Amino acid sequence: MNRLALICAAVAVLGGCSTFHRQMPAAPAAPVAAADTAPAIETIPFRMGVSSATVEKMAKQQGCTGGQGAGLITEPGPVEVYRMRCDGGKVFMARCELRQCRPM
Repeated sequence: MNRLALICAAVAVLGGCSTFHRQMPAAPAAPVAAADTAPAIETIPFRMGVSSATVEKMAKQQGCTGGQGAGLITEPGPVEVYRMRCDGGKVFMARCELRQCRPM
């Protein structure tokens, strides 16, 4: 075989391989959220706890009234955290350890 035939055969073989080893097309870009959309706010369902009444009394002494009352926002256990929404938009929070509560 002559040199030109070898070169043509090599190009044909290599050209065929390149069709199987192409780079993958880039993934489409994720849509960008508009700047005026606010992120979603996660709400915690209201749960009564063993110290809810105690925390409500503490909140009332601090001038916090209204809402559903003091709800448990952690898992029940020896240390619990309670949250109460007050009239006027304020929030009262307390930490109770073995039913001994203190404002946060």
